[in-house]
Amino acid sequence: MENYTYNSLTLQIEGLRVTKTSKYPVFVFLLFAYVFILITNVGIVILIWTERSLHQPMYLLFCSLSINDVMGNSLLVPRLLADLLVPPSERLIHYYECVMQAFTTHMFSTNAHTVLMIGLTVRLNRCRTLITNPYCDNASLFKLSCESVIINNVYGLTFTVVLLSSSIGSIIITYSKITAACLTSKSKSLNSKALKTCSTHLCLYLIMLVSGLILITLHRFPQYTEYRKISAILFNVVPGSLNPVIYGLQSQEIHKLYFIFTFGTCAAHLIVVSISYSSASCVYISYRVGNFPPEVPDESSCIS
Repeated sequence: MENYTYNSLTLQIEGLRVTKTSKYPVFVFLLFAYVFILITNVGIVILIWTERSLHQPMYLLFCSLSINDVMGNSLLVPRLLADLLVPPSERLIHYYECVMQAFTTHMFSTNAHTVLMIGLTVRLNRCRTLITNPYCDNASLFKLSCESVIINNVYGLTFTVVLLSSSIGSIIITYSKITAACLTSKSKSLNSKALKTCSTHLCLYLIMLVSGLILITLHRFPQYTEYRKISAILFNVVPGSLNPVIYGLQSQEIHKLYFIFTFGTCAAHLIVVSISYSSASCVYISYRVGNFPPEVPDESSCIS
């Protein structure tokens, strides 16, 4: 029989159940994924911020996506990495920290509805202390209660259906208009650019939609806990990793500027190294012919 502790402020996160041999490979994988998310997304933001030609609505959308991915993953992945290195019995979190994590987890997709959804959950008394998830979300919080959570389930599912319906509906309308515009347009370059942009956006949208639906569905089936945990992590890590790659590097303007910035910096370093090497060679030659102390001549006299 389950041991109940009412309204305890100290909760235990179950986290990922990994063996001793797989713990460090999983840790390294998540760490590299997080570093990749930080580098690529922050790089996109800096590039768009510093380049005036990219101050356009489409690139500001890329920028907001990158900021969203960085903030969302920064709230989840570091805590998950820390929990991997400690035994399950020591994976503790304060209830209010858990509430804030659940709030911010849902905040990145919604705002006003999230306040109401989390508010409905906070009103419940808690009789459990184990979070059966790698991180805190709304479903994990109301599962701590022994009271009836029918209202929470109904509101959460209704909100999910309305959100998905409006999201899918807006996608269908938008793509219908883009398709109609492409069919009436005679510009091959415009049609090609629209097709590339739409295909990448649709690919990422479907990945996020499918992973989100899997996560929501598996919350209702306790026997598939481990699959739900993996799905919860992938829901945050995969879009955050793919957004800067697909959106940023598929954009010709960002791709060109990134190429110029990267290879231009490397070329500048090579020039500096070459000049330094030539100067050092001239100093050595000056010393060998009897000029002591050797003087560094002008680079123009050394480089033919």
